[in-house]
Amino acid sequence: MLPQWIIEKKRDGAELDTGEIRGFIAGYTNGSIPDYQMSALAMAIYFNGMTARETADLTVAMMESGKVINPDCIPGTKVDKHSTGGIGDKISIPLAPLVAACGATVPMISGRGLGITGGTLDKLESIPGYRVGLGEEEFFRTLEQVGCSMIGQTAEIAPADKKLYALRDVTATVPSIPLIVSSIMSKKMAEGIDALVLDVKCGSGAFMKDIENARALARGLVDTGVAMGKKVVALITDMNQPLGRTVGNALEIRESLDILEGKGPADSQGLTIELANRMLGTAAMPVRRTVQALLDGSAMEKFKQMVACHGGNLSAGLPVAGNQIPLNAPKSGYVSKADAEALGRASLLLGAGRAKTTDTIDHAVGLSDLKKIGERVEAGEPLCILHSNGHEDEAQLRQLLGSAFEVSAEPVESPPLIIEVIDLNAA
Repeated sequence: MLPQWIIEKKRDGAELDTGEIRGFIAGYTNGSIPDYQMSALAMAIYFNGMTARETADLTVAMMESGKVINPDCIPGTKVDKHSTGGIGDKISIPLAPLVAACGATVPMISGRGLGITGGTLDKLESIPGYRVGLGEEEFFRTLEQVGCSMIGQTAEIAPADKKLYALRDVTATVPSIPLIVSSIMSKKMAEGIDALVLDVKCGSGAFMKDIENARALARGLVDTGVAMGKKVVALITDMNQPLGRTVGNALEIRESLDILEGKGPADSQGLTIELANRMLGTAAMPVRRTVQALLDGSAMEKFKQMVACHGGNLSAGLPVAGNQIPLNAPKSGYVSKADAEALGRASLLLGAGRAKTTDTIDHAVGLSDLKKIGERVEAGEPLCILHSNGHEDEAQLRQLLGSAFEVSAEPVESPPLIIEVIDLNAA
């Protein structure tokens, strides 16, 4: 079938069969189908959607466009976690060694930040010497020796996704749920995992701003994983305020170390433990050891071992910004707003993220000591502390921070972190 016939079929709202989807993606990957025809199909998918079966077929086609890791190459029960991204979301960093300390193997392929959402790889690169680009042999050896390894997507993993994501970014088709699902799941399923837990963020600092879209994405991810024969659970979590008390690469590594010592902020500590329990439970492994693994130091030891295998040197210290500037509360009361989007934009202005892929990150800058919604604050007490190296636009930064926090005279209830769980196994 000619590519234009497949585009026409989806344009008219018809369901594509497996062979049509796989043939189109194979042609796009090898260059026989040009960008303009892939753009047309992406737009047709954006407007008409895909069934669960079509989305699973698209995911498999993208996964099989490159290397798929043979599960037999990785020891033990293999489980991973993916977050759709948010402000202050450093959870993957303490989570992988915690789950490894409980006996599972975590082959985690992570991403970089773009815009206001931070990237796990950028945070890890705050650690002097840490290499995110391990070769396959080093990756497997680290998994065998430590039980977890956190690397970037290689050129061999889901190359169709790399091509299509760049195209979606310039053709206004990024928000399509089938395209988001296939992008996420094609990479995760290529890892050779047995089970996957997904953290779908919802709120001002997330890609999905409202619960309806977050629920549709979470359900699409779960349905696709199940259709591919995997055990998958999704949590929808709040991202109307930052997660934890830090935003920024080295600052989030410090908070991750606190979590691994069992003394992190209540929300980031609690979500780490909850996701670890979900990962172990989804992989049919005992969940009793998670808290103990934090308290007895075994999770921290796994993290140190992983960092060493990646060439990192924790003892060399993390970068520190030249200026720490408090943002003081204008009055006493209770924090009623700590807007994740505004605080993420402020962190970006400080230099903690990239406005475009070619930008250089300053790993030292960001925000710390963030007050949380519902907490009491006194006039003149810091709502957060800015870590700056003096490269930001001060007027724009002040404008953002001026709207980020609100303080109420009346007590405010802290919002629940976990909004919903989608687990087809529990249905």
